[in-house]
Amino acid sequence: MVTAVFVAPYLLEATERFVTGATHLPDVRVGIVTHEPADRLPPHLRERLVAHWRVDDALDPSQLEAAVRGLAGQLGGVDRLVGILEQLQVPLAQVRESLGISGMDVATARNFRDKSRMKQVLREAGVPCARHRLVRSADEATRFVDDVGFPVVVKPPAGAGARDTFRLDGPDALRGWLAVQAPSGDAPALLEEFVVGDEHSFDSVTVDGNVVWRSISHYLPTPLEVLRNPWMQWAVLLPRELDADTYGGIDAAGPAAVRALGHRRGLTHLEWFRRGDGSVAVSEVAARPPGAQLSAAIAYAHDVDLHRAWAGIEILDRFEPPERRWAVGTVYLRGQHPAGSAPPGSRVVAVHGIDALQAELGHLVAEARVPTPGQPAGDGYEGEGWVIVRDHDTGVVVDAVKRILGGLRVELG
Repeated sequence: MVTAVFVAPYLLEATERFVTGATHLPDVRVGIVTHEPADRLPPHLRERLVAHWRVDDALDPSQLEAAVRGLAGQLGGVDRLVGILEQLQVPLAQVRESLGISGMDVATARNFRDKSRMKQVLREAGVPCARHRLVRSADEATRFVDDVGFPVVVKPPAGAGARDTFRLDGPDALRGWLAVQAPSGDAPALLEEFVVGDEHSFDSVTVDGNVVWRSISHYLPTPLEVLRNPWMQWAVLLPRELDADTYGGIDAAGPAAVRALGHRRGLTHLEWFRRGDGSVAVSEVAARPPGAQLSAAIAYAHDVDLHRAWAGIEILDRFEPPERRWAVGTVYLRGQHPAGSAPPGSRVVAVHGIDALQAELGHLVAEARVPTPGQPAGDGYEGEGWVIVRDHDTGVVVDAVKRILGGLRVELG
């Protein structure tokens, strides 16, 4: 019997799916460290957990270590310590090292978490990626822009996804950013050259340091463009066919990036660009499952419970590579407001076109979360809901995605 502790500060829907997957593994006992009191855990999950420990801040290594020590005392030891949030990976590694628990170590976790360190490791390993510089002053930022030219991308060194990431298109934008939030020694910023091309993900499983399986998706358009334009709709496509002629570049660069960063076991989420000339540039890599419904889309494309499969890798070192059986498309339902950006307090007023699309495409829908009137506007690029469609024919899925993007409108007010 393996005893695992899952750290989940808040049991949002995606996190709950992964915790539930872990509790369904054979011969595994799962305890949880969370901010939530025990009586607020979903009943179906609470009855499958063997222990619960509440903390005020799961990102604080000292609180986390005290919680794991406490659970180890209750359960007779802890064999694995896991969590899906990107911000948790370094604290988890620190506690593993302190308590002698198997899993990713601190140096590797920092390779993934510190984006500047990550890019340095990748470039030294010969992995193609954008030019970058960690800047600690306005002068350093200006010199980097002088070297690479506009546009440039500004990222927090320890960011997650595309949040707090933005583009500077010219001198006025640079001056405006420096006037409001100039980088400093205590608050550096990561600047990158802006890579022009199509953006994709490369989600892969590593066993004993070797990539044994991968899934590739297309972002339509890029998340950064979606963040810049509140009117813009967003979709992610997983084509059924992943031929070597089209994806040979990332099939070489992706595993090389994962190996260079020191990953030995588990699932990683890598974002990359394909330029107009076909060359590849790795953007960044996260030592976690993909977010924004991409984990669900990958599951539908392979007829596999990815949430349980991830837990199997992390806790039992077990993984059976699934076959890509379907093409899948996810359309994110981003609300539209007359003012452009939705002001605070905005809500969904109406959803237009849903009945016609349901009659036309309902047979292709694998999962949907349709916004309802009165629902608060979302605060991220994922929007207020989503629709996931799938078919064995990639062309059918592409057509369905286009029809949903053009025929369904979420109105905010």
